[in-house]
Amino acid sequence: MKNLPWVLAAVGLGLAVFVVVNTPGPEYATGLDSVEDAARGVGRWGSKARIGGAGNRVVGKVKEVFGDDEGLGEQVVGQVQDAAGTLAQAAGQTIHDLNR
Repeated sequence: MKNLPWVLAAVGLGLAVFVVVNTPGPEYATGLDSVEDAARGVGRWGSKARIGGAGNRVVGKVKEVFGDDEGLGEQVVGQVQDAAGTLAQAAGQTIHDLNR
């Protein structure tokens, strides 16, 4: 029973990584190579931020279950990271679209 929260956290993190990794990314095949590289870099950063955000949300939820007040803070940080990652991925797609 002591390991159940960690197992749940690992499963949640695994699911979050699966979703982010299997999300279809934008195709970068037109325009200037340097701009396309910038768009890819922003998209990769966004993916990393979303994975980190999902991890923080899971850890925060586990801490909240055990009555730790830091759990809510980590969930908020996770949501902010996820939002920043989503914004970065959208920015990468916009850069790509403008480079056509």
